[in-house]
Amino acid sequence: MTLPIRRHRPVADGRRGMWARDPLWEFDEFFNQMGSLLQSEGRMAWAPLADLTETDDAYVLEAELPGVGREDVDVQIGRRELTISGEMREQGPDGILHRRTRRTGRFEFQTALPGPVDGDTATARLNDGVLTVRLPKATDAGVTHVEIQPGE
Repeated sequence: MTLPIRRHRPVADGRRGMWARDPLWEFDEFFNQMGSLLQSEGRMAWAPLADLTETDDAYVLEAELPGVGREDVDVQIGRRELTISGEMREQGPDGILHRRTRRTGRFEFQTALPGPVDGDTATARLNDGVLTVRLPKATDAGVTHVEIQPGE
């Protein structure tokens, strides 16, 4: 079992050698422990680390999924939403397991996209543990010009 590390911050008034406890630290620690507990019970999916960048013609998402096979990942694209879900399978140890810190089980990453995308031409590649999803921007913004006809 890994024991929590207590972290303290220096006092804001600049006194040397004096440390004060962050009043919100206990709440942060509580939520971290509850998240770990729920995750270990398989009730809650964890979210992989990811970056979303925008180029002139597309949005590009890179998510860290080391040890996950492409058959264990599902990518779903809505007009303005991206969802990546799947499962990282637990590897059986060859010997006696003394410590486990790697995440396993169900994962899900969901994000709203800054603009509409063309899901039909999107691509996804999993290479060296990094999933790269390229989402071309929609060329049609959904605005249509309607010509006004003369009245009768």
